[in-house]
Amino acid sequence: MTDYATRRRMMVDTQVRPSDVTKFPIIDSMLSVPREAYVPANRREAAYMGENVVLGQARVVLEPRTMAKMLDALDIQPDEIVLDIACGLGYSTAVIARMAEAVVAVEEDGSMAADAQSTLSERGVDNAAVIEGPLVDGAAKHGPYDVITIQGAVEHIPEGILGQLREGGRIAAIFMEEALGVCRIGYKIDGAISWRFAFNAGAPVLPGFEKGRAFAL
Repeated sequence: MTDYATRRRMMVDTQVRPSDVTKFPIIDSMLSVPREAYVPANRREAAYMGENVVLGQARVVLEPRTMAKMLDALDIQPDEIVLDIACGLGYSTAVIARMAEAVVAVEEDGSMAADAQSTLSERGVDNAAVIEGPLVDGAAKHGPYDVITIQGAVEHIPEGILGQLREGGRIAAIFMEEALGVCRIGYKIDGAISWRFAFNAGAPVLPGFEKGRAFAL
């Protein structure tokens, strides 16, 4: 049998800690949540490699370094409510749930949403709920949120999602600009989002988060 616990420790020791991520809640969460449980059965051998795990439908489980650095920059607190967009099979939601008061996850793909909720429930993650619906809509009725994470890349973020962020809240997103990807953290100050560079990263652009193509007459 594969020793996933050892792989998990190696992931943290070789991919997370060397990326200057040392906050205890992040290390503890990534050591505790079984990444292999939240990927398709035929991808479990790849669960702990230093790369995005492809789920299909332009969804990935972000590579451990990217996810850890994103969480480090967001600095989620135990009393905060988090919106997790494009949760796929629920790994990011499970990790964040150990750090936050509650997580509302959104997944557009019906079978992924059902699988995510089922796995989270089986594993006793009782402070997270998966909502099936368009990613671009977020989950306004449960907001506003202290923190918003987007588990994939964007070229732009709909105003409707930014409007679900509480004043003083933070949002993390990977912006793809041609072949280059940059993770930025946005801070909502006086109703506007102020974006700051965090680190370089890459992921597929999520459906609905592409830039509108300009039409030339």
